[in-house]
Amino acid sequence: MGQHAAFDRAIAAFAPRLPLAVAFSGGADSTALLLACAQRWPGQVRALHVHHGLQAAADDFERHCAELCRRWNIPLAVRRVDARPAPGQSPEDAARQARYAALGALTRTEGPLPPARTMALAQHADDQVETLLLALSRGAGVAGLAAMPARWERSDAPGLVWERPLLRVPGAQLRDWLRARGEAWIEDPTNAEARYLRNRIRQQLLPALEQVFPQFRSTFARSCAHAAQAAELLRGLAESDLAAVGVPPRIAALRALEPARQANLLRHWLRECHGTTPSTAQLDELQAQIAACNTRGHRIHLKVGGGHVVREGEVLACYNPPVLDHPFRQDAAAPPGRRPAQ
Repeated sequence: MGQHAAFDRAIAAFAPRLPLAVAFSGGADSTALLLACAQRWPGQVRALHVHHGLQAAADDFERHCAELCRRWNIPLAVRRVDARPAPGQSPEDAARQARYAALGALTRTEGPLPPARTMALAQHADDQVETLLLALSRGAGVAGLAAMPARWERSDAPGLVWERPLLRVPGAQLRDWLRARGEAWIEDPTNAEARYLRNRIRQQLLPALEQVFPQFRSTFARSCAHAAQAAELLRGLAESDLAAVGVPPRIAALRALEPARQANLLRHWLRECHGTTPSTAQLDELQAQIAACNTRGHRIHLKVGGGHVVREGEVLACYNPPVLDHPFRQDAAAPPGRRPAQ
């Protein structure tokens, strides 16, 4: 297989449910994935391009994608989105959320192929290392250290499996594969901007790691896989504990759990039931309040993630977005029409 061995192995091992959609930005990574998939499954692959409108070159990106797909006779669907961040939201997160929502919607649009059953994304081994290093820099737990999953499903796109088949392929191999075929790609100018931490990791840390640990991509990938396995076990434990504690969680039952299991349950409840993730400091404070909650008169009112957690009788409730006019009495009901999701 030669200099493209990892890429060739990844494509050979990729077994998507067809028809297949490939998220296609026009960059080297998605171009290599799209062309390799189109060659392997002719007539079963479509390209999906999201126009974010965040930079002047976005129209040129779209034209480049359209021309390549025309030459290769690959169906292309394009969607324009408003990826401007909401107050307090990072630009990267806003663009990512808009992109995933648009890609999911595009798989269901009419065209020469029936709705796609698999969505392929082109993140590769270098992207996975960058994600892991970002998680380490933020003090993430095992879920964060698992970095990007290779396969998952989203509730807003039922029946569609999302896959990243290139997570063990170095980015340089993708560019070498394209050069060998005389194919061009787009270089996003924002990839060179040092104000983005991910770019500084790519430009400064990865070359240093290459010198000290030449096999760092594969060893880091194994660590991510171990963390993902641990995260899955913690999720199963949290689901079991939450079923026993109740939804919403009963305070007395929470207090009976050892601190680590209690923290695991609370994090899971807030994320899965209320779409908010507490910081370590917020979770520590919430647990301290639960530990001190040994009388009916003890109040709990804490900002956690994007919402507020309060005590209501003998259970915890989470308001997300927060209900600022809640009376915060231990036996108070929520304001009319503003019951917390449970």
